[in-house]
Amino acid sequence: MSVKHPIIAVTGSSGAGTTTVKKAVEDIFRRGKYKAAIIEGDSFHRYNREEMKEAVIAAEKEGRNLSHFSPEANLLDKLEELFRQYAHEGTGKKRYYLHNEEEAEAYNQLPGTFTPWEDLPPDTDLLFYEGLHGGVVTPQVNVAQWVDLLVGVVPSVNLEWIQKISRDVAERGYSAEAVTHTILRRMPDYVQYITPQFTHSHINFQRVPLVDTSNPFIARNIPTADESLVVIRFNKYRDQDYTYLLAMVHDSFMSRPNTLVVPGGKMGFAMQIIFRPIISEMMEKRRKSMEF
Repeated sequence: MSVKHPIIAVTGSSGAGTTTVKKAVEDIFRRGKYKAAIIEGDSFHRYNREEMKEAVIAAEKEGRNLSHFSPEANLLDKLEELFRQYAHEGTGKKRYYLHNEEEAEAYNQLPGTFTPWEDLPPDTDLLFYEGLHGGVVTPQVNVAQWVDLLVGVVPSVNLEWIQKISRDVAERGYSAEAVTHTILRRMPDYVQYITPQFTHSHINFQRVPLVDTSNPFIARNIPTADESLVVIRFNKYRDQDYTYLLAMVHDSFMSRPNTLVVPGGKMGFAMQIIFRPIISEMMEKRRKSMEF
Protein backbone atom coordinates (compact mmCIF):
# COMPACT_ATOMS: atom_id res chain seq x y z
CA MET A 1 0.00 0.00 0.00
CA SER A 2 1.14 3.52 -0.72
CA VAL A 3 0.12 7.07 0.16
CA LYS A 4 2.05 8.67 -2.71
CA HIS A 5 1.14 6.07 -5.33
CA PRO A 6 -2.19 4.44 -4.34
CA ILE A 7 -3.72 1.45 -6.13
CA ILE A 8 -7.41 0.70 -6.62
CA ALA A 9 -8.34 -2.76 -7.86
CA VAL A 10 -11.71 -4.18 -8.90
CA THR A 11 -11.73 -7.96 -8.93
CA GLY A 12 -14.34 -10.44 -10.09
CA SER A 13 -14.80 -13.18 -12.61
CA SER A 14 -15.72 -12.76 -16.25
CA GLY A 15 -19.35 -11.63 -16.46
CA ALA A 16 -19.53 -10.57 -12.82
CA GLY A 17 -20.14 -6.90 -13.54
CA THR A 18 -16.76 -5.31 -12.82
CA THR A 19 -17.35 -2.93 -15.74
CA THR A 20 -20.13 -1.23 -13.74
CA VAL A 21 -17.64 -0.43 -10.99
CA LYS A 22 -15.09 0.73 -13.54
CA LYS A 23 -17.53 3.22 -15.04
CA ALA A 24 -18.44 4.62 -11.61
CA VAL A 25 -14.80 5.00 -10.57
CA GLU A 26 -13.71 6.51 -13.88
CA ASP A 27 -16.49 9.10 -13.54
CA ILE A 28 -15.03 10.04 -10.15
CA PHE A 29 -11.58 10.30 -11.74
CA ARG A 30 -12.96 12.58 -14.45
CA ARG A 31 -14.82 14.84 -12.04
CA GLY A 32 -11.85 15.05 -9.68
CA LYS A 33 -9.39 15.50 -12.55
CA TYR A 34 -7.34 12.57 -11.27
CA LYS A 35 -4.92 11.02 -13.76
CA ALA A 36 -5.06 7.23 -13.51
CA ALA A 37 -2.91 4.49 -15.00
CA ILE A 38 -5.51 1.99 -16.26
CA ILE A 39 -4.60 -1.71 -16.16
CA GLU A 40 -6.75 -4.45 -17.73
CA GLY A 41 -6.44 -7.82 -16.05
CA ASP A 42 -6.62 -9.69 -19.37
CA SER A 43 -3.27 -8.18 -20.33
CA PHE A 44 -1.61 -10.40 -17.72
CA HIS A 45 -2.79 -13.66 -19.27
CA ARG A 46 0.15 -15.90 -20.14
CA TYR A 47 -1.17 -17.08 -23.50
CA ASN A 48 -2.75 -15.40 -26.49
CA ARG A 49 -6.07 -16.82 -27.73
CA GLU A 50 -4.66 -19.53 -29.98
CA GLU A 51 -1.97 -20.52 -27.47
CA MET A 52 -4.61 -20.81 -24.75
CA LYS A 53 -6.72 -23.16 -26.88
CA GLU A 54 -3.69 -25.39 -27.42
CA ALA A 55 -2.71 -25.26 -23.74
CA VAL A 56 -6.24 -26.24 -22.63
CA ILE A 57 -6.29 -29.22 -25.02
CA ALA A 58 -2.86 -30.35 -23.81
CA ALA A 59 -3.92 -30.01 -20.17
CA GLU A 60 -7.11 -32.03 -20.74
CA LYS A 61 -5.12 -34.82 -22.39
CA GLU A 62 -2.87 -34.91 -19.32
CA GLY A 63 -5.83 -34.93 -16.95
CA ARG A 64 -5.03 -31.43 -15.68
CA ASN A 65 -7.32 -28.44 -15.35
CA LEU A 66 -6.39 -25.14 -16.99
CA SER A 67 -8.40 -21.94 -17.16
CA HIS A 68 -7.91 -18.20 -17.15
CA PHE A 69 -8.61 -18.31 -13.41
CA SER A 70 -5.54 -20.42 -12.63
CA PRO A 71 -2.03 -19.10 -11.89
CA GLU A 72 -0.60 -21.33 -14.63
CA ALA A 73 -2.48 -19.33 -17.28
CA ASN A 74 -1.45 -15.92 -15.95
CA LEU A 75 1.63 -13.83 -15.25
CA LEU A 76 0.76 -13.20 -11.61
CA ASP A 77 4.38 -12.58 -10.69
CA LYS A 78 4.47 -9.74 -13.25
CA LEU A 79 1.19 -8.37 -11.89
CA GLU A 80 2.52 -8.31 -8.35
CA GLU A 81 5.75 -6.73 -9.56
CA LEU A 82 3.75 -3.99 -11.32
CA PHE A 83 1.78 -3.27 -8.14
CA ARG A 84 4.95 -3.30 -6.01
CA GLN A 85 6.83 -1.03 -8.41
CA TYR A 86 3.94 1.37 -8.76
CA ALA A 87 3.39 1.56 -4.98
CA HIS A 88 7.07 2.44 -4.47
CA GLU A 89 7.87 4.53 -7.55
CA GLY A 90 4.68 5.31 -9.48
CA THR A 91 6.08 3.48 -12.52
CA GLY A 92 5.69 0.13 -14.27
CA LYS A 93 4.89 -1.69 -17.51
CA LYS A 94 1.57 -2.43 -19.17
CA ARG A 95 0.21 -3.93 -22.37
CA TYR A 96 -3.21 -4.60 -23.90
CA TYR A 97 -5.06 -7.78 -24.81
CA LEU A 98 -6.93 -7.18 -28.07
CA HIS A 99 -10.34 -8.83 -27.67
CA ASN A 100 -11.87 -8.18 -31.08
CA GLU A 101 -11.20 -6.92 -34.60
CA GLU A 102 -12.04 -3.33 -33.71
CA GLU A 103 -9.42 -3.23 -30.94
CA ALA A 104 -6.87 -5.14 -33.02
CA GLU A 105 -7.23 -2.93 -36.10
CA ALA A 106 -5.71 0.07 -34.33
CA TYR A 107 -2.52 -1.94 -33.70
CA ASN A 108 -2.49 -3.79 -37.03
CA GLN A 109 -2.63 -7.10 -35.15
CA LEU A 110 -4.93 -10.09 -34.94
CA PRO A 111 -7.70 -10.30 -32.32
CA GLY A 112 -6.72 -12.38 -29.31
CA THR A 113 -3.12 -11.14 -29.24
CA PHE A 114 -1.15 -8.82 -26.96
CA THR A 115 0.41 -5.47 -27.71
CA PRO A 116 4.09 -4.99 -26.76
CA TRP A 117 4.90 -4.01 -23.18
CA GLU A 118 5.21 -0.25 -22.68
CA ASP A 119 5.86 2.17 -19.83
CA LEU A 120 2.95 3.54 -17.83
CA PRO A 121 2.16 7.20 -18.49
CA PRO A 122 4.30 9.52 -16.36
CA ASP A 123 3.03 11.47 -13.35
CA THR A 124 -0.18 9.54 -12.69
CA ASP A 125 -2.10 10.08 -9.46
CA LEU A 126 -3.05 6.44 -8.94
CA LEU A 127 -3.25 3.03 -10.60
CA PHE A 128 -6.61 1.43 -11.41
CA TYR A 129 -6.87 -2.31 -12.14
CA GLU A 130 -9.91 -4.24 -13.32
CA GLY A 131 -9.71 -7.99 -13.79
CA LEU A 132 -9.65 -11.49 -12.34
CA HIS A 133 -6.76 -11.30 -9.89
CA GLY A 134 -6.65 -7.90 -8.20
CA GLY A 135 -6.72 -9.51 -4.77
CA VAL A 136 -5.18 -12.92 -5.41
CA VAL A 137 -2.98 -14.57 -2.80
CA THR A 138 -1.14 -17.84 -3.45
CA PRO A 139 1.96 -19.44 -1.92
CA GLN A 140 3.96 -17.72 -4.67
CA VAL A 141 2.39 -14.24 -4.90
CA ASN A 142 0.44 -11.77 -2.77
CA VAL A 143 -1.12 -9.18 -5.03
CA ALA A 144 -3.67 -8.05 -2.43
CA GLN A 145 -1.04 -6.62 -0.08
CA TRP A 146 -0.30 -3.71 -2.45
CA VAL A 147 -3.90 -2.57 -3.00
CA ASP A 148 -5.24 0.46 -1.13
CA LEU A 149 -8.88 -0.04 -2.16
CA LEU A 150 -9.86 -3.56 -3.21
CA VAL A 151 -13.41 -3.90 -4.52
CA GLY A 152 -15.00 -7.31 -5.06
CA VAL A 153 -17.88 -7.81 -7.50
CA VAL A 154 -19.69 -11.07 -6.84
CA PRO A 155 -23.17 -11.70 -8.23
CA SER A 156 -24.94 -14.82 -7.04
CA VAL A 157 -23.36 -17.65 -8.99
CA ASN A 158 -26.40 -18.49 -11.15
CA LEU A 159 -26.73 -14.84 -12.14
CA GLU A 160 -23.03 -14.73 -12.95
CA TRP A 161 -23.43 -17.71 -15.26
CA ILE A 162 -26.46 -16.19 -16.99
CA GLN A 163 -24.52 -12.97 -17.60
CA LYS A 164 -21.48 -14.80 -18.94
CA ILE A 165 -23.47 -17.05 -21.27
CA SER A 166 -25.46 -14.11 -22.61
CA ARG A 167 -22.38 -11.92 -23.14
CA ASP A 168 -20.16 -14.58 -24.73
CA VAL A 169 -22.91 -15.73 -27.10
CA ALA A 170 -23.97 -12.22 -28.14
CA GLU A 171 -20.60 -10.42 -28.19
CA ARG A 172 -17.99 -13.13 -28.78
CA GLY A 173 -19.85 -15.54 -31.05
CA TYR A 174 -19.59 -18.64 -28.85
CA SER A 175 -22.35 -21.22 -28.63
CA ALA A 176 -24.21 -21.62 -25.33
CA GLU A 177 -22.85 -25.18 -25.13
CA ALA A 178 -19.26 -23.97 -25.51
CA VAL A 179 -19.70 -21.34 -22.79
CA THR A 180 -21.28 -23.90 -20.47
CA HIS A 181 -18.30 -26.22 -21.02
CA THR A 182 -15.97 -23.34 -20.14
CA ILE A 183 -17.90 -22.62 -16.93
CA LEU A 184 -17.66 -26.26 -15.82
CA ARG A 185 -13.97 -26.51 -16.73
CA ARG A 186 -13.14 -23.38 -14.78
CA MET A 187 -15.08 -24.28 -11.62
CA PRO A 188 -12.18 -25.82 -9.61
CA ASP A 189 -10.03 -22.75 -10.32
CA TYR A 190 -12.96 -20.44 -9.50
CA VAL A 191 -13.29 -22.03 -6.08
CA GLN A 192 -9.54 -22.05 -5.41
CA TYR A 193 -8.38 -18.71 -6.83
CA ILE A 194 -11.35 -16.35 -7.40
CA THR A 195 -13.60 -16.88 -4.37
CA PRO A 196 -10.84 -16.44 -1.73
CA GLN A 197 -10.10 -12.93 -3.03
CA PHE A 198 -13.38 -11.70 -1.58
CA THR A 199 -12.03 -12.43 1.89
CA HIS A 200 -9.30 -9.85 1.27
CA SER A 201 -11.50 -7.26 -0.47
CA HIS A 202 -12.32 -4.03 1.35
CA ILE A 203 -15.82 -3.59 -0.10
CA ASN A 204 -17.91 -6.25 -1.83
CA PHE A 205 -20.88 -5.74 -4.15
CA GLN A 206 -23.09 -8.79 -4.66
CA ARG A 207 -26.10 -8.56 -6.96
CA VAL A 208 -28.89 -10.93 -5.99
CA PRO A 209 -31.75 -11.53 -8.46
CA LEU A 210 -35.36 -11.44 -7.28
CA VAL A 211 -36.55 -13.67 -10.13
CA ASP A 212 -36.10 -17.39 -10.75
CA THR A 213 -32.57 -18.20 -11.94
CA SER A 214 -32.62 -21.84 -10.84
CA ASN A 215 -31.49 -23.10 -14.27
CA PRO A 216 -29.08 -20.52 -15.68
CA PHE A 217 -28.24 -22.70 -18.68
CA ILE A 218 -31.66 -22.25 -20.26
CA ALA A 219 -32.27 -18.64 -19.22
CA ARG A 220 -33.03 -16.37 -22.14
CA ASN A 221 -32.85 -13.00 -20.40
CA ILE A 222 -30.52 -11.49 -17.82
CA PRO A 223 -32.47 -10.29 -14.77
CA THR A 224 -32.62 -6.52 -14.92
CA ALA A 225 -31.22 -4.20 -12.29
CA ASP A 226 -34.76 -3.47 -11.10
CA GLU A 227 -35.27 -7.21 -10.61
CA SER A 228 -32.31 -7.37 -8.23
CA LEU A 229 -30.96 -6.22 -4.91
CA VAL A 230 -27.29 -5.39 -4.27
CA VAL A 231 -25.69 -6.49 -1.02
CA ILE A 232 -22.77 -4.21 -0.10
CA ARG A 233 -20.42 -5.50 2.61
CA PHE A 234 -17.85 -3.16 4.13
CA ASN A 235 -14.68 -4.68 5.54
CA LYS A 236 -11.75 -2.24 5.73
CA TYR A 237 -14.03 0.76 5.18
CA ARG A 238 -16.72 -0.36 7.63
CA ASP A 239 -16.73 3.02 9.47
CA GLN A 240 -19.27 4.52 7.09
CA ASP A 241 -21.92 7.12 7.80
CA TYR A 242 -24.68 4.57 7.36
CA THR A 243 -27.39 7.06 8.33
CA TYR A 244 -26.28 9.23 5.40
CA LEU A 245 -26.16 6.28 2.99
CA LEU A 246 -29.63 5.11 4.03
CA ALA A 247 -30.99 8.63 3.56
CA MET A 248 -29.35 9.01 0.15
CA VAL A 249 -30.36 5.63 -1.32
CA HIS A 250 -34.14 5.27 -1.26
CA ASP A 251 -35.46 1.84 -0.14
CA SER A 252 -32.06 0.76 1.18
CA PHE A 253 -31.63 -1.02 4.52
CA MET A 254 -29.00 -2.57 6.76
CA SER A 255 -29.02 -6.37 6.96
CA ARG A 256 -26.00 -6.51 9.27
CA PRO A 257 -23.93 -3.86 11.10
CA ASN A 258 -21.49 -3.66 8.14
CA THR A 259 -23.85 -4.63 5.30
CA LEU A 260 -25.98 -2.26 3.25
CA VAL A 261 -28.65 -3.54 0.83
CA VAL A 262 -29.78 -1.29 -2.01
CA PRO A 263 -32.15 -1.71 -4.98
CA GLY A 264 -30.31 -3.02 -8.03
CA GLY A 265 -31.13 0.06 -10.05
CA LYS A 266 -29.34 2.20 -7.47
CA MET A 267 -26.05 0.28 -7.58
CA GLY A 268 -24.19 2.82 -9.71
CA PHE A 269 -25.39 5.71 -7.55
CA ALA A 270 -24.46 3.82 -4.37
CA MET A 271 -20.97 3.26 -5.77
CA GLN A 272 -20.62 6.97 -6.47
CA ILE A 273 -21.49 8.12 -2.96
CA ILE A 274 -19.41 5.35 -1.34
CA PHE A 275 -16.27 5.66 -3.47
CA ARG A 276 -16.12 9.45 -3.92
CA PRO A 277 -15.15 10.33 -0.32
CA ILE A 278 -12.74 7.39 -0.11
CA ILE A 279 -10.94 8.39 -3.30
CA SER A 280 -11.02 12.08 -2.39
CA GLU A 281 -9.36 11.33 0.95
CA MET A 282 -6.84 9.11 -0.82
CA MET A 283 -5.94 11.91 -3.22
CA GLU A 284 -5.75 14.52 -0.44
CA LYS A 285 -3.31 12.35 1.53
CA ARG A 286 -1.27 11.93 -1.65
CA ARG A 287 -1.22 15.67 -2.24
CA LYS A 288 0.02 16.37 1.27
CA SER A 289 2.67 13.65 1.08
CA MET A 290 4.01 15.09 -2.18
CA GLU A 291 4.60 18.46 -0.50
CA PHE A 292 7.42 17.03 1.61
